[in-house]
Amino acid sequence: MTLARPQLLTPLYWGLLVTIVLAAAITLSTFWLGGRARNEDEWVRHTLAVRSELQMIQSLLLGAESSQRGYLLTGRDDYLSLYDPTSSDLTASIARLADLVSDSARQSEAVGTLRQLIFGKLAEMQKTIDERKAGRPDAALAIVNSDDGRRSMDDIRGLISSMSATEDRVMAEREAMSATLITLLQLGSVAAFLLICGVGVLVVYSANRSLSAIRDGNAQLSIANQNLREQINQREEVESQLRQSLKMQAIGQLTGGIAHDFNNMLGVVIGALDLMRRRLKHDEFGISRYIDSAMMATERSTALTQRLLAFARQQPLSPELIDANKMIAGMSELLRSTLGEHIQIETVLAAGLWRTRADSPQLESAILNIALNGRDAMPGGGNLTIETGNVYLDEAYCSGNADVEPGQFVMIAITDKGRGMDPEVVARAFDPFFTTKPAGKGTGLGLSQVYGFVKQSHGHIKIYSEVGTGTTVKIYLPRLHGRVEEVKRTVPQAVNGNAGEIILVVEDDALMRRLTADTLRELGYSVLDCEGAAAALAILDETPDVVLLFTDVVMPEMNGRTLADEAAKRRPDVKVLFTTGYTRNAVVHGGVLDPDVNFISKPFTIRQLAAKVRAVLDGPPFLKARANVPPVSDLERL
Repeated sequence: MTLARPQLLTPLYWGLLVTIVLAAAITLSTFWLGGRARNEDEWVRHTLAVRSELQMIQSLLLGAESSQRGYLLTGRDDYLSLYDPTSSDLTASIARLADLVSDSARQSEAVGTLRQLIFGKLAEMQKTIDERKAGRPDAALAIVNSDDGRRSMDDIRGLISSMSATEDRVMAEREAMSATLITLLQLGSVAAFLLICGVGVLVVYSANRSLSAIRDGNAQLSIANQNLREQINQREEVESQLRQSLKMQAIGQLTGGIAHDFNNMLGVVIGALDLMRRRLKHDEFGISRYIDSAMMATERSTALTQRLLAFARQQPLSPELIDANKMIAGMSELLRSTLGEHIQIETVLAAGLWRTRADSPQLESAILNIALNGRDAMPGGGNLTIETGNVYLDEAYCSGNADVEPGQFVMIAITDKGRGMDPEVVARAFDPFFTTKPAGKGTGLGLSQVYGFVKQSHGHIKIYSEVGTGTTVKIYLPRLHGRVEEVKRTVPQAVNGNAGEIILVVEDDALMRRLTADTLRELGYSVLDCEGAAAALAILDETPDVVLLFTDVVMPEMNGRTLADEAAKRRPDVKVLFTTGYTRNAVVHGGVLDPDVNFISKPFTIRQLAAKVRAVLDGPPFLKARANVPPVSDLERL
């Protein structure tokens, strides 16, 4: 027995030894598999990081291309605010991408190719910008039309898609490996349970931990994918709004160019008809009714032009301190008489309302326009509510309205209880010439004019409407910080001049120049006229008795503002009055008249011209007016 015992125990020892070895092997395998699963999770996160960086590079490049195209279209430097930092951001993003894929020779080579393509595209875009800045838009357009940039973008997109596909394939392979490892882990758990319950429990515990980590990784991957989809949707919405903004600016540029020539012609017609009215006081030839009809037509044409300019955000504004509560209270009688007795007006004015800065007549016109629309929506009568308030537009609101920045605003809301509008009509309400009214009942420019004025004043406008319930239009104007003295508006009186006051008229349009000179002579002034700046300076040198320089702003060779500056150097006592029919020029910046500028917009009547000329002649010289103007901040210009 003493000899047999070792023989009997030997299988047990071997079995125990095998069990211990198997248990140890399974235990070690369990820990190894758990570490491998964690490693696979790291690779999943790595793949997501690579894809996110590729998406970031593509978005930055698209943003740069949008900024470049906006600048090529408008020539405005503010479009380059998104373009300028893009190069450094792209360089940093490419560097991060190269670091992420440094373990893959194929992907690293692709990053090098991507870097060359991107910098080539940036160089091409920079060349078009340089050509545009140098005043050679045709050369810039030729570069764009060569389609090299489009082919370059196609190559970049293709390479990014290829790299993303490579990462997806690698991630799929790693997920397959992870699934295989999970299966082996489960088999090992079963074997461990059969060999030794204790080891089996430990293996199962380790397996559960590994599975939990994988589930957490998958959940994080799902959340990341959802966030990525939301970011893509938001980016697409912002790009759509940017395209709409560029389209609106293109329309504005077109209407501004048309308005320049159109206003010159209207100025000729109005001036001629006004002269005829003054000379035919007794109706000797029976043409007064025709004159009245012509005057009415030209005044309507003038109003149409001003509405187009307002929509295009190119009307000259004279901002001033505004108390909206006081303005609305002062408009009550005008609103009641205009809207009619069947409309009941209710005002809800907020206490402690902030001040704002805007063009007061234009704001009154905007409120009246919206109120008239509300009246038309209630043909049988009803209630119209005008409300004011202090509001803060936060980032959450502004994220859904890309044309406004977060901040404090003065709100003016006009609410009617009319028919209301469906979402499709609301979406087009600000489009020029769009109207739901019957033919002859509306021009379709009322809300367009309001929209242009609010945007030019750096504000925001929003329509809330429900069919059968009514409509609310809310105007938001930026709050004015700090103390600003209120300037009382005075209405200049039309007073004739005398022959001792000599006015120099500078106008490149021959018909407009001749008619303006005749009008001033009719008012009693002595008049000299010429068509350009060089001749005007020569006349000033030869005629020291000229007291007023009346000059167009938009002229070839030298604009009116430069002429006025040069004239003031030679004649510090001279006074200057500017005129133009188009407001994107040297005396209007950001849609706001320069504070040292005396200005009358074309077309004008004799009465308007008489009042403005008298006011300028009774005021300080141009040089002194400039010296007395304090510096104005961008906020105060609003």
